[in-house]
Amino acid sequence: MQSVRLGRSGLMISPVVFGGNVFGWTLDEAASHRMLDRMVDLGIDTIDTADVYNRWVEGHSGGESETIIGNWLAANPANRDRIILITKVGGPMPEGGGLSARWIEQEVEASLKRLRTDRIDLYFSHRPDPDTPQDETLAAYDKLISAGKVRAIGASNFDAGLMQAAETAGPVKYGAQQPEYNLYARDRFEGPLARFCIENDIGVIPYFSLAAGFLTGKYRTEADLTGPRGERSIGKYMNDRGKAILAAMDEVAEETGAAHAEIALAWLMAKPGVTAPIASATSDRQLDSLVAATTVELNADQMRRLDAAGS
Repeated sequence: MQSVRLGRSGLMISPVVFGGNVFGWTLDEAASHRMLDRMVDLGIDTIDTADVYNRWVEGHSGGESETIIGNWLAANPANRDRIILITKVGGPMPEGGGLSARWIEQEVEASLKRLRTDRIDLYFSHRPDPDTPQDETLAAYDKLISAGKVRAIGASNFDAGLMQAAETAGPVKYGAQQPEYNLYARDRFEGPLARFCIENDIGVIPYFSLAAGFLTGKYRTEADLTGPRGERSIGKYMNDRGKAILAAMDEVAEETGAAHAEIALAWLMAKPGVTAPIASATSDRQLDSLVAATTVELNADQMRRLDAAGS
């Protein structure tokens, strides 16, 4: 699998990023480790997680995904040099949150301990912190980079205005952006943010690439909304626009022989400014589909029809 350049971050990543939110949620630790082994063997070498994963699971407090990845690395130390490790700070944790220098300095140590590594390849501001000036946040990141604890930084859920303000706010700059972006949710990225990222050579790795699984095509009726994602995550897509997107995907699937998930990811890979989509898998078949997506090429007419369905 050919690596791709993540903008000005200086990192080379796989063309699909594995979403680690499933580790400790829909995959237990043993299944997570098997998935990690197979993922790396297939060429997906970039893993995205966050300190807050999986606080939404009953009985969890955050850090579970990082801990599972860290245990895998401890059991297979050679894998650390085979992967690009992404995590985030800024979401609500039991002891704090936000992007203050104090919290970043405290939480990076917690993440490094859970991940059982001496460095984070890409450290994201998980979401904006209106209570902390950007210069304070960026100065804290600069210290981490100078100390060798972080290689590059990114911003998730920042709009174009915040990204522009960050350009001159501190001694280091964000090299990557992680927006919500998929065939259904397009407004947050397309337009000013996409233009800013392209013009400033900022790598883009969208999350919710499969719209919580809706774009796999397996959710068609209310009766399909079962399981841990269920109605809370997927029900919002079950409307006329969602149905129109699935209908267009059905046509393209018939024409290409590709699965719906592969089409959704291929559409993202073909969009201006996108470096690599983030997607998760909980089975070998789903993981194979992530790999297959990197070989799907949609023609101009197929892209046009998919664009129109989601507009």
